[in-house]
Amino acid sequence: MAEVVLIANFVATVVMTGVIWFVQWVHYPMLATVPVDRAVETAVVHQRRTGQVLALPMALEGVTTLWLLASRPEAVSLILPWLAAVLLAVALGSTMILSVPLHAKMATNPSVDVGRRLVVTNWPRTFAWSARAVVCALMVLQVVRA
Repeated sequence: MAEVVLIANFVATVVMTGVIWFVQWVHYPMLATVPVDRAVETAVVHQRRTGQVLALPMALEGVTTLWLLASRPEAVSLILPWLAAVLLAVALGSTMILSVPLHAKMATNPSVDVGRRLVVTNWPRTFAWSARAVVCALMVLQVVRA
C-alpha cells in the first residue's frame, strides 16, 4: 500500500509543479498586465478557477505526504519523505504568507505593483515544488530499483 501512496504523492506533486511553472511563466505575468479597472473581476475569477483546479491535487499531496511520513516504503531512505514534507511546508507557507494576501489585495485594491509582486513572490513556491518533484522522483526510483 505504501508504494501506491508514493505514486499518488509523486503524481500530485508533478501536477502541482507543472501548474506552478505555468502560473510563474504565463499566468502571473499576464495577470500583472491586466488594466486596473478589470483587475478585481480578473482576480476573483482567477481565485475561483484556480481553487477548482488545485483542490484535489493539493489535498492528495497533503494526505499522501503525511502517510509517507508515518509509513514509508522500505526501500525509501528515511530522510527523503521528511525533506519532501519540508519542501511542501515551504510551498504552502509561501502560499499563505505571500500569495494569498497579494491575491486578496488584487481582488480589493488592485495595482500594477501588486501584479508584479505576485510574480516575484511566487518564486519560493516554484522552487519548492520543483525541488519536491525531484525528491519524490528519487523516492520512486528507490522503490523501482529495490
